[in-house]
Amino acid sequence: MQFGKLITGIAEPLIMKYRFSLIVIFLASFFSETRAQTGGPGILNWFQESGNAIVALKNEKNLIPLQRLDTLKVASLVIRLPKGNYFQNTLDQYVPTAQMGIGVKEDTDYQALAKEIAQQYNVVIAAVDADAIRDDIVGPFKMMDRLFSTLRKETNFILVILGQGEVWANLAVHNYSDVLIYAPFNDNFTQSLSAQAIFGAAGLSSKLPSDLSYTYREGDGLTIPGGLRLRFSPPEAIGINGDSLRNGINTILMEGLNAKAFPGVQALVAKDGHIIYHQVFGRQTYDPNSPPVAHQDLYDLASITKISASLPALMRLYEEGKIDLDAPLKSWYPKFKQSNKKKLTLRRLLTHTARIKAWIPFWRNTLKKNGTFKKNTFQRDSSGVFNVKVTDSLWLHQEYRDKIFKAIKKSKLNKEPGYVYSDMSFYLYPEVVESLTGQPFETYLKNTFYRRLGANSLTFNPLRFYPKDWIIPTENDTFFRKTQIHGVVHDEGAIMLGGVSGHAGLFGNITDLAKLMQLYLNGGTYGGERYLSEATLKTFNSRPYESEGIHRGIGFDKPLLKYDPEKSHTAAAVSPESFGHSGFTGTFTWVDPKENLIFIFFSNRVYPTRDNRKLIEMRIRQRVQEAIYRVIGK
Repeated sequence: MQFGKLITGIAEPLIMKYRFSLIVIFLASFFSETRAQTGGPGILNWFQESGNAIVALKNEKNLIPLQRLDTLKVASLVIRLPKGNYFQNTLDQYVPTAQMGIGVKEDTDYQALAKEIAQQYNVVIAAVDADAIRDDIVGPFKMMDRLFSTLRKETNFILVILGQGEVWANLAVHNYSDVLIYAPFNDNFTQSLSAQAIFGAAGLSSKLPSDLSYTYREGDGLTIPGGLRLRFSPPEAIGINGDSLRNGINTILMEGLNAKAFPGVQALVAKDGHIIYHQVFGRQTYDPNSPPVAHQDLYDLASITKISASLPALMRLYEEGKIDLDAPLKSWYPKFKQSNKKKLTLRRLLTHTARIKAWIPFWRNTLKKNGTFKKNTFQRDSSGVFNVKVTDSLWLHQEYRDKIFKAIKKSKLNKEPGYVYSDMSFYLYPEVVESLTGQPFETYLKNTFYRRLGANSLTFNPLRFYPKDWIIPTENDTFFRKTQIHGVVHDEGAIMLGGVSGHAGLFGNITDLAKLMQLYLNGGTYGGERYLSEATLKTFNSRPYESEGIHRGIGFDKPLLKYDPEKSHTAAAVSPESFGHSGFTGTFTWVDPKENLIFIFFSNRVYPTRDNRKLIEMRIRQRVQEAIYRVIGK
């Protein structure tokens, strides 16, 4: 039997199948628009009523909340729910999910189909619209009876029944699954919260108000813990005026859009573990025919790579005793033991107080005076030794990497001590991580952090995994690569290292970056797992050289010691405990432990040129952050 005709999405487990902006108004946007119709108390009451009506009736093997996301291959299927529904789209916020639609045909061998599904996925999550099948009992019930009973035997099976219908009277529902969740409603909030509960974002503790079947009686209901992962909620759920929040942020973002500070933008606000704002505006480029910005688009994070790739790896190695913040560089990077940098400490390097040069334009060193490339640097086509792809028609010699590190090694130190922001030491950290862990830098990050967090979009060289139109373009490079940069790293040094570096190169979507930021905010935990100790995060978030007038943390950017609106990347209201980083491409992330607050801003302000400084001149990011603090009363 050709089961592929009955299953959609089964071959695409690593990426979401649809662009959310094309199929559904995403949760935060939905909350925003619905509230305008129902009023603040209306949406809060609706949200609470939906959540309170959801009951967990069965949880064998304590399967939910799902843990160790890196070990899971998840498929979701729906019975009579439309494509693009809130249930499946919410699942995708926690782990990439293969979305399937099962057809009802008389000659289908559903037991064989279930076994085929189970061979590819170790968790299957099904949602049934019980009300939709009320008038078509025989076909769906026969299909569910055979499919579900086999799935439970072959794999971990989670069943969510939405609505009442005839399911309970016509099927032995109790025998079908390892996990059973029931809700009498089938609205968007119920679908989303049911999916969130599976991942431990929204907790469940309600009981059945009356008998449901011979098996499930009044008062039945299990407790499923919540708060383990980021939750999607309207602002009113945590006591924030949603209109004020949206109006304050949206006005500033639209001002930037209209001034062409960027062609498109998105922003996310999470407070107290709830994502309460995530909206998008504009398009990927200024071309009116270019795709509109979508919630799941990937951005070039630029220097946010420093705190989302280099820093988590270094913090983990520090915690394991494999690196010492005050040991000389020569002890943990032996290649520099004969350099003028051999005595520099990691603490000084990460606070940008080691007298290292700000940057080196490595690409310029490949050019002759007449503007042509030097011998053994670039070729127009790939070959055995010219195998580092910079563009389709520009391939770097594989040994040029050594020249980059040699240039860093031989570079002079700044004459004066003090703070000079520098990329240079971050070029070294991937090699340090690889030498101490035995794993390539990217592999180590994905195995240790990203996949376990469910932050699968955080990746280098994203074209390996995602279609190009899911990735936001950056600059039209007129001086080095002579092409539009799209899907590959904007930074010239990082692209000459094959797209993987410790200072730039990481791409990701905004919700996945939020998961890593929430890990930091939680003191090293997320999803019920501990990744870093509180003591480690406290150390790296300190200001070791505050007495020297240095505001930086160890890797993290921090608020200025004395606020200056012309120089600060942040609002005046952020606390001294707060931390984050900005990115050259127009990105920004900031965490404030005092307010339990995360703010992330993504734009491609360098499209089509880095000379566009309106984002900076108009203080868009700072003003949005100021608007957030005003709404929360700070």
